[in-house]
Order: sequence, then structure tokens, then C-alpha cells
Amino acid sequence: MEFLQKLKISGGVNLSNLRPSRTDSQERTTNFNSPSSPKHDSKEEVSPLPPRGSPAAKKMKILLVIDSPDTDWAKIFKGRQLHGGVYDVRVEQAQFADLNLASYSDSGTMVDIQVYREGTVVVRSFRPDFVLVRQSVRGVGPKEDYRNILLGLQFGNVPSVNSLTSIYNFAEKPWVFAQLIQLQKRLGKDEFPLVEQAYYPNYKEM
Repeated sequence: MEFLQKLKISGGVNLSNLRPSRTDSQERTTNFNSPSSPKHDSKEEVSPLPPRGSPAAKKMKILLVIDSPDTDWAKIFKGRQLHGGVYDVRVEQAQFADLNLASYSDSGTMVDIQVYREGTVVVRSFRPDFVLVRQSVRGVGPKEDYRNILLGLQFGNVPSVNSLTSIYNFAEKPWVFAQLIQLQKRLGKDEFPLVEQAYYPNYKEM
């Protein structure tokens, strides 16, 4: 729609979130605490990623799918290849709550996924080549706000099927409805009807 092209991301940049980048040789696996209080945590050894442009790197493209486990995206992409069979597709799937990342202006984004196996937490680290977001970036409670993960993907310039800009803007429903109101004023209520709504900055004003 036309109004999506006019959406702009507002807000400043928190410089406290910016840190010097680390090299590939400094990549590490981060350990998480399991909410089920397992007896111990373990780390899954991840082989060093081949340099970009090397023959080994050209054989595989990693697709990060952010979605619930209800849909098996690895099964959907099984056997799929890119660019006439030059690249195989490897799917890494996780929910926002199980993701952590670090992004660098000179080397992109490193993602950590935590997986629970027999009461232990195993963390896999990788550098995604592409991302598919199939989960809402913001829920009802304050603990269900994952815009920090979205900002990290944008900072690392990770390509996305559904625009990260549109996902960020749609996280604020009043912002989206404001764009619809502008369309209604231009097209008229008969051509572009909307359900009347009201906005309050907090519940005390209702």
C-alpha cells in the first residue's frame, strides 16, 4: 500500500548499545539459564565459519526463521537450492524469546539460538544470510517486546523477506492507524471506511 512507503522510523539512537566489533576469531557461544532449572547447562561446539567468498561458504546459505515450532520450516525448505543449485539452504528456526544476537558495522550479525535438550540448554551460533519473520515482534506485556532483536538485524543489514522497516512500524498500532486515517481523509469515508477508535496516552486518561 502507498502509506507503507511513507512510513518512517522515528526515535533516536541509544549510543550505550553500540560497542566495538569483534573479529571472527573472537566469536563465542553464550550460555543461557534454563527456565526449567536444569541440573547443568552445556554448550554445543560450533565449527568456525568459513570466510565470506570462500568455496565452502558458497555452498550454503543460512535462513533464519523466527516463528513458533508449530511450523517446521526446515521440512518446507528441505531440498531447496538457490541460484541454479549453487547454494543449499540451511534453516535455523527459533522464537524471539530464544534468540540473542550481536551486530557489528563491519562484519554483520552473529545470532545465538538456545535449544533445550534433555533438561540442558544448548546454544548454537551462526551468521544468517537471510531472515524470515513469522512471529509478532511485540506482545501484550513488557517482556514480550522484541524490538531490540529487530534493531540488531537492521543494524547488521540482514536481508529480510518481509521488510524489517514495516515490521518495526507495525509494532505500534496507533502509528499504523494514523496512516489509515490519512488515507481516509484523502479518499473519503465512503471509499475508505474505518472503524472509529480513540487513543489515550495511558489508562488514567480513559
